[in-house]
Amino acid sequence: MTSFTKVLLPVVAAALLAACAQQDTMPASSSGSMTSSTAMTDSAVLVGGQPMLPTRTIVGNAVNSADHTTLVAAVKAAGLADTLQGTGPFTVFAPTNAAFDELPRGTVDTLVKPANKAALTKILTYHVVPGRLDAAALKQQIRAGNGQAALTTASGGTLMARMNGPTNIIIQDAKGGMADIATYDVYQSNGVIHVVDRVLMP
Repeated sequence: MTSFTKVLLPVVAAALLAACAQQDTMPASSSGSMTSSTAMTDSAVLVGGQPMLPTRTIVGNAVNSADHTTLVAAVKAAGLADTLQGTGPFTVFAPTNAAFDELPRGTVDTLVKPANKAALTKILTYHVVPGRLDAAALKQQIRAGNGQAALTTASGGTLMARMNGPTNIIIQDAKGGMADIATYDVYQSNGVIHVVDRVLMP
């Protein structure tokens, strides 16, 4: 494990846990139009009755979402929840419970076992990209890359971002799996979160 990764893991934990609090309350429409959460202001997005203030750090926004319990359990099993602070910025692609449910039966139960901690950590850090890449920044990189952008993750892997229609962005993992972004631009003071409908596999 590189020194960069060692420093980054606590921040990844914070980002992923905070992502659990971001419900996909503004899903992408069937017509392919992009949706976005509250802009980066002092106004709060209420999640389960709790305000998610973009002026707070990722750690500062409490995690209470019943829709992301699998992600929370995975982060804890990987031992990434001990230190929940970091300056970032980081971009998190956060899968929902439904996304984890699409994995082959028994996959999550196997990954959260202590013997598989390294593999679980690699998967979780594969969902984090250093830097604040909101939808506008992702689209700019895709245009600059003639239709696709290679994103280097905290695990050292690569995600490919491509357009899906005029506004929506899809994320392709190393195994060829495609994830749609259900909710864009959930801003934190030290990063941005995009809720995705698939677990990204390195």
